[in-house]
Amino acid sequence: MPHPLRRAALRESLRAADVDALLVTDLTNVRYLTGFTGSNAVLLVHAAGDASSRFGTDGRYREQARTEVPDLARIEDRATGVAVAAAAHDLGVRRLGFESDSVTVDGHTALDAAAEGVSLHRVPGLVQRLRAVKDGGEVDALRLACALADAAFADLVAAGGLRPGRTEREVALDLEIRMRRHGAQGPSFETIVAAGAHSAVPHHRPTDAVLRAGDLVKLDFGALHAGYHSDTTRTVVLGPAADWQRELHALVAAAARAGRDAVRPGAEAVAVDGAAREVCAAAGQAERFLHGLGHGVGLQIHEAPALSPTATGALSAGMAVTVEPGVYLEGRGGVRIEDLLVVRSGRAEVLTGAPRELSEL
Repeated sequence: MPHPLRRAALRESLRAADVDALLVTDLTNVRYLTGFTGSNAVLLVHAAGDASSRFGTDGRYREQARTEVPDLARIEDRATGVAVAAAAHDLGVRRLGFESDSVTVDGHTALDAAAEGVSLHRVPGLVQRLRAVKDGGEVDALRLACALADAAFADLVAAGGLRPGRTEREVALDLEIRMRRHGAQGPSFETIVAAGAHSAVPHHRPTDAVLRAGDLVKLDFGALHAGYHSDTTRTVVLGPAADWQRELHALVAAAARAGRDAVRPGAEAVAVDGAAREVCAAAGQAERFLHGLGHGVGLQIHEAPALSPTATGALSAGMAVTVEPGVYLEGRGGVRIEDLLVVRSGRAEVLTGAPRELSEL
């Protein structure tokens, strides 16, 4: 199992942060480091090793913890964070790091009171930085999540599920059911189906609006597998496309291609965004590209790294990122094309397989 190796990697960061241990309270980070999938858990990762570390949960998850976290000593208490913090001093902790990006002010007060003889220190983002680079098992899970979503989308199209007369909500539900039938735990997020002028709204939520002949229909969807997410966007036309729809789709396709080609180890995140954004700017559509180019995907649908005009840092091999340029013409329609890629030396590996060509259904 990769979890002991992940905790070992985290310990190197603890030494650099000058803390004796890290109290991990973000449940996604707890899952990444232990495999635990319950709703109440805290992990104390000790710089001295797993023998001095502690996993905390409550009695509801006793059996689940035995199965999912068999390799760590356990503290059982409903007030899990407080109980684990209270044990820190006896474990030789004097400087205790905590995830200040997930602990509330009241939570900090409770931890400080419980951790007698221990000083608390803000140490945000350590686990998130580890999570940004995926190991082989994580990439396999992402790849399968993408395959499940691809299969469901192909089924939807083949069954005539994208046709005039259906509502956005009906199509969204249909696609989500098909993902589950293919084996997904569920959708990665609330499926976006945006028809006609709604397709110009980047994060439109499906309504009872009826799909009509000639509409652009934008679908943003993903499947969840083993806790890992996929993320795909495709834009189709119901019936023969108008010239402006073909031109808009071709522009976004060119921007997406430029973005994908820019994804490589060492590339600055802001430069990857810029590669796609420059294509839109050259066509006079820079102001209609309303969001960043992409984001990391893993145990969360949005995680590090970000690809945007304000992004910092560079890409590393093993990162999983979306490339999703979009151009939105208010009141008329919009196009977004999104793929999920893994950064590789040389050309990035594209995990999403749905056809990118403009489909006229």
